[in-house]
Amino acid sequence: MAYRFHENDQFDHEVRMALGSVWWHGADVGEVLATSAAVADAGGETWFWTWAALGRRVREQAERSASRGRRVTARDAFLRAAGYFALALAGAGSCEDPQTRLREVFAEHRACFDRFARAWDPPAERVAVPYEGTALPGYLLGPPGPPGPLPTVIVNNGAAGAVSSAWTLLGAPAVARGYRALLFDGPGQQSMLFDHGVTFRPDWEKVVTPIVDLLSARSDVDAGRIALAGVGQAGYWVPRALAFEHRIAAAVADPGVVAVAESWWHRLGPEVRGLWDSGDRDAFDRVVREALDADPALAAWWRGRARPYGVDSPYDLLAEIGRYDVTPVAARITTPLLITLPEGEGLRPGASRRLYDALPGPKALVCFTEAEGARVHGESMGRAVFEERIFDWLDARLVPGPPDPSGHPGAGAGTGTGTGAQGGGVPGA
Repeated sequence: MAYRFHENDQFDHEVRMALGSVWWHGADVGEVLATSAAVADAGGETWFWTWAALGRRVREQAERSASRGRRVTARDAFLRAAGYFALALAGAGSCEDPQTRLREVFAEHRACFDRFARAWDPPAERVAVPYEGTALPGYLLGPPGPPGPLPTVIVNNGAAGAVSSAWTLLGAPAVARGYRALLFDGPGQQSMLFDHGVTFRPDWEKVVTPIVDLLSARSDVDAGRIALAGVGQAGYWVPRALAFEHRIAAAVADPGVVAVAESWWHRLGPEVRGLWDSGDRDAFDRVVREALDADPALAAWWRGRARPYGVDSPYDLLAEIGRYDVTPVAARITTPLLITLPEGEGLRPGASRRLYDALPGPKALVCFTEAEGARVHGESMGRAVFEERIFDWLDARLVPGPPDPSGHPGAGAGTGTGTGAQGGGVPGA
């Protein structure tokens, strides 16, 4: 598929993900295409202001609809506005006074998502997960109906994902299938970073275990049917947590991540990697900073990706990111884990297969291909295909029911924990 919406890889990816979110009312095709066309050749600052302006227009319409009692129209418009503000944040690093711009627009994004969450039926519950003397903020959403104990998916966002995308990527399809869904900000993510300055950590079990504790104590959650599903960098955090937290019934990593640093070295190149391997900290810092000064787009990407780690020195930053490696603990993972393998995964090529091969327990490697329109990181243009494979697999492990006569894991398809690859035909998958 030769779709290209922006010369900047990150902005192109953001547009694709926005189009994918249309499946769950997270955006409108026309609004996204018209706005992306207007900024197709623009830099980060124009990108920021253009998407923020769209977010404000849609928010104003949502407020008018809400004032007239148009609940569904207002609810969906608030979700779209939240998504457009999240798109704007991808360009905040290119603005003058980027931190001020980021804080302002993030507040608008979160206010819109809050309005959407309150308008959901039933309204989302705001939860606070106890965490090392503070609390991680979250939203618990569920389907209409009796408040009996339901299977629940913990939705683990990626490095820079917004809560609105956590909803459209995994939360909404879970709730549509009768699950509860918990969306949360972990250390280094969204409000924990922007409002509180709390940075990433590699030992993500310290994040997931308090969430499982909270859910297990609730009467409306079936403690024996809690799943963990993550996207992007959570493809590392999910298996890392599973190595230590064994109350999770099933999990999904989209895609699999063995070592987070792989995506950084892919962007920086082998010569910079060789300099880092030499151990010359001063020379490495000097070369990287000179490259950032010479390339505003690279500098904006670096600032956005580095900030959640809270490390200033480029050399020390890469050393810290090197700690995010699941290899030493992979043998401890016994929870059934589905790993996606999208064709054309460019950030960490081969990582999904390597993670799959390292797992000793029940596992599945599920492929997504160009032929079915679901290729590349995030399967952004193939959300229906993604959901049918991932949630049929989860249903087979979490939803009691009769066996599927076709032999495929579908809704109500029992509780098997088989292994193997499913989906489209990527060579060698």
